[in-house]
Amino acid sequence: MSLFDMVAILITLAALFSLINYKTIKLPNGIGIMLIGLLMSIALIVVNKVGLYSTESIQHVFASVDFNETVLNGMLSFLLFAGALHVNINKLAELADTIAVLATIGVAISAAIVSVVAYYIFMWLGIEVSYMYCLLFGVLISPTDPIAVMGILKKIGAPKSIEVKITGESLFNDGVAVVFFIVVLELAVNPGSMSIKDIGLLFAKEAIGGAFYGFIIGYTAYLLLKAVDDYQVEVLITLALVMGGYSLAQHLHLSGPIAIVVAGLMIGNKGRKLAMSDNTRKRLDDFWELIDEVLNALLFLLIGVELLIIQISQSYIIAALLIIPTVLIARFISVGLPVFLLKFKNSYSPHAVKILTWGGLRGGISVALALSIPHGEWRDPLLTATYAVVIFSILVQGLTIGKVAAMAKK
Repeated sequence: MSLFDMVAILITLAALFSLINYKTIKLPNGIGIMLIGLLMSIALIVVNKVGLYSTESIQHVFASVDFNETVLNGMLSFLLFAGALHVNINKLAELADTIAVLATIGVAISAAIVSVVAYYIFMWLGIEVSYMYCLLFGVLISPTDPIAVMGILKKIGAPKSIEVKITGESLFNDGVAVVFFIVVLELAVNPGSMSIKDIGLLFAKEAIGGAFYGFIIGYTAYLLLKAVDDYQVEVLITLALVMGGYSLAQHLHLSGPIAIVVAGLMIGNKGRKLAMSDNTRKRLDDFWELIDEVLNALLFLLIGVELLIIQISQSYIIAALLIIPTVLIARFISVGLPVFLLKFKNSYSPHAVKILTWGGLRGGISVALALSIPHGEWRDPLLTATYAVVIFSILVQGLTIGKVAAMAKK
């Protein structure tokens, strides 16, 4: 099957599921598309099991989609840029210490808790997964993805500081988690291959180097935008920034996600105010909003249909069901501890920890990283657990965060 055929199938399904959601269940578009895709996958699995229809050809179609490559080296750069474009950098700076701690130390705390508990859960169920791969799972499941929840938070009027914390944390912890993942994967595949010094240097190069590189490409794009007044040229400049900038970062072994976030913040604040006319600003916003909506629809569709290619067993399901509350508890601790330590310096709304915990959704990044785990006896249980946490996160947390935030306001 050609790339065009694959993209055509995905776009068509996304459009169809979006229409069904709009006409019937009326959930937030991404969540509705994922739910319909999930139900379709379950239905196909059932008819295949009872012998009514062979889903082998359908499974082959979706198995041919490299989810990891599609998300991490395709969609992610666009989604991060679109998200960063509308973040107020001044408000972000006011909460910089909280966001920095949540996106780094918070991810590390969550990963450590999840890895230890998951290791003993797997051991109790007789599933062979080494601790290093459990740590890998902890790292990949810790970054949050609040794309589906931000609209809900705005509608119910959640405290503005909470919105900024969730947005800022998610924009940066994706990049940090990918760096952590690279390190732990190397240690899992080649034990003893990296020293503490090597790990520190790699993290500094990827994360700090990525941020500096993002500033350079963002400032360069700003100067180019300032030099022209044609929205078509300016849209192309931002596209080149996202695609070319991310690709070059990968080749330079710098964190592409962090670089694009920094560049997006610069264009969204300095660029939009000082380098664009009102017409260009509106056209650019409309363009990136459309890109964001289309890619989110495709991402949630892919999450829904990935069930077709995951090998699931009863013991894997039991482990996954036990790991779901583990991830929530780890999130509560990894958020609560930094907030407690920083509350003497910063002010937080009374229910900040509750909203940050429940609003910390997991999404496509976690699934993409899980699918990049090398094949072995540990891969399927970790993939099943990842998928279960992501589905629960999006369907349960995503659909109830509005109520949680509303109750917290009372």
